[in-house]
Amino acid sequence: MNLTILQAKLHYSEEDLGYAGFVHFEVEGHKVPYELTLLSKKKRDDDWMYSINFLTGHGSEEQINEVEAQLEENDELFDSLIDAAKATLES
Repeated sequence: MNLTILQAKLHYSEEDLGYAGFVHFEVEGHKVPYELTLLSKKKRDDDWMYSINFLTGHGSEEQINEVEAQLEENDELFDSLIDAAKATLES
């Protein structure tokens, strides 16, 4: 699965003791880009909860299910999205 990251953002909240952010990306051959919303609690940046949604408009349910399956099965793909978000953290 070939994807292109459009935008990413991640921040750490002292109040919530965790990370929250998003990655916007498009997948080759898919009509609509996606947003992966990220959350990691308790100062851990290695245990991520996420949700995936269409970024704009309505896309194919079959295609979003395909992307979600790939994120579940392909650690390298998922990690590339996490890394894109982490790269935006302010030191």
